[in-house]
Amino acid sequence: MSNAPSTTATAPTGVVVNDFSLQVATANGSGSQTANNVLLRSIFRMGIPVSGKNLFPSNIQGLPTWFTIRASRHGYIGRKRELDVLVLMNPETAAEDALAAAPGTSVVYEKKLAVEKLRDDLRLFPVPFSELAGKLPLPPDQAKLRRLLVNMIYVGVLSDLMGIDPAEIEASIRRQLEGKAKAIDLNLAAMRLGIDHSAAAFQTKLPHRVERMDATTGKLIIDGNTASALGCLFGGATVCTWYPITPSSSLCETFIDLCAEHRVDPGTGRALAAIVQAEDEIASIGMVLGAGWAGARAFTATSGPGISLMSELIGYGYYTEIPAVIFDVQRVGPSTGLPTRTMQGDVLICHTNSHGDGKHPVLFPASPEECFTMAQAAFDLAERLQTPVFVLSDLDLGMNNWMADSFPFPEAPFDRGKVLDAEGVERLKETWGRYRDLDGDGIPWRTLPGTPHPKAAYFTRGSGHTELAGYSEKARDYVENVERLARKLETAREMLPKPAVEERPGATAGLLAFGTSHYGTTEGRDLLEHDHDLPLDYLRLRALPIAREAREWIERHDVVYVVEQNRDAQLAALLRDEMPACAARFVSVLQYDGLPLDATTVVDGVLSHRGRTGGAR
Repeated sequence: MSNAPSTTATAPTGVVVNDFSLQVATANGSGSQTANNVLLRSIFRMGIPVSGKNLFPSNIQGLPTWFTIRASRHGYIGRKRELDVLVLMNPETAAEDALAAAPGTSVVYEKKLAVEKLRDDLRLFPVPFSELAGKLPLPPDQAKLRRLLVNMIYVGVLSDLMGIDPAEIEASIRRQLEGKAKAIDLNLAAMRLGIDHSAAAFQTKLPHRVERMDATTGKLIIDGNTASALGCLFGGATVCTWYPITPSSSLCETFIDLCAEHRVDPGTGRALAAIVQAEDEIASIGMVLGAGWAGARAFTATSGPGISLMSELIGYGYYTEIPAVIFDVQRVGPSTGLPTRTMQGDVLICHTNSHGDGKHPVLFPASPEECFTMAQAAFDLAERLQTPVFVLSDLDLGMNNWMADSFPFPEAPFDRGKVLDAEGVERLKETWGRYRDLDGDGIPWRTLPGTPHPKAAYFTRGSGHTELAGYSEKARDYVENVERLARKLETAREMLPKPAVEERPGATAGLLAFGTSHYGTTEGRDLLEHDHDLPLDYLRLRALPIAREAREWIERHDVVYVVEQNRDAQLAALLRDEMPACAARFVSVLQYDGLPLDATTVVDGVLSHRGRTGGAR
């Protein structure tokens, strides 16, 4: 990430190059997704850092949807609250979108919407899209197809108005519609129609322009769920049990596709992975625990409502010490909430899941690269620690388009943890017990079903048990067992991903964020230094329980601004609980409207606090 400010640098002619937020407003089911992805990829192919965010309804086809492209020569790819370019295609939202735009915003719109009657302080570019679509070489009975192709016309218009290379648009169309020659030809015709109309109609172009860079070489565009599914494949997962729920379903669907290609015996064609769409989330986590108990690497993927249903069995996995990996792609709650909006609202429920005492390791990926690597790490951790491990993503990361570096091919062998074979049982037979801590790290040794040794078998009990796995309701046995489980979590601190830290000379205050809050936080940090002469250190937390390095970083700062996307400051509450001596240092900066965190929220939150307290530098 560049330390340059995200305020735009304007040339003498008033042109802003490679620094804008563009939003397209259409209706769900109108076919705009293909056009929007082509638009995003075309800008990416010109070497410009981009991200794409789809704001779509949870209800039926026909409701409003918005797609936003952030392009930044500085590398900022988080959401920008302020929009620079609007494309208005949906009559239901056109007036509201236009009235909400900042003065000077460039607006491309269907001419029939008559936006010019609403505002006189916008840059307006009316286009008769419906009329232009009528010029496409289609038979009269293809009215639906003609409506779909309108979307590619606005891609052509933007190509002319913003300088997006038509050759890159063509390449993106061919990639998006690979193998569909007729569809490719029609979309290319629509795109060129838009270019020709704009070139003739608008002598003055948009002030926000696209020019070639070389900042995307070797990178790809991918969503977090796809990256997580790839991580599961490379992490050795052979069992996936799930129940569909937005926004996690595509993770399991992608894993199914990957297994159809890569988890098949080449000689017999027999599937080498078990994938079950269960009857509900309770069944899915039960199957994962059964598979993990039997020695398979197993996972499920869900969202907040699914985690709620899984809670009893997650506690069972914790107490009986069975490896399991759980992907929680967070959305807005509680209850059904806003199923197609993003949030970081499941921190507490995941880290402290189930009734009674218990805490779980939680990983916080912030990028597709980390979705890939942390998915693999989660399976190693689950087996090393013999416990459920959470990978806490969110809708923004899981379902939206992100620029990413090529993924590294994993070379390290799987870490199966403390597993005894028959020889190991024989060696330890006088001292081994399924729940006995022989090494002082809280982690016992385990055997897998079928281990050929008379002392390898044991009962797996969700009720009270001794260190030898015998039934017990004695107070001392229970206390010793749960204290050992707490010791195991302390051991986990050194196994989990370390925090990422960036320091600034002279700073005594810092920003702390996790997951996708990283993007708005780092951009806001640069703005605070550039525009307000306020340098802040930064720590991105990558796991719970927090690492020793994170504790030491917190102790070195007078004020720690904890940035998160939930109402109740869940991470800050955990930090105060774990570090009560530092409780007064934590200041929450929160956003919980269902939209991805933006830099303006971070800047306003920090400056608001400093205005009240006098601030710390």
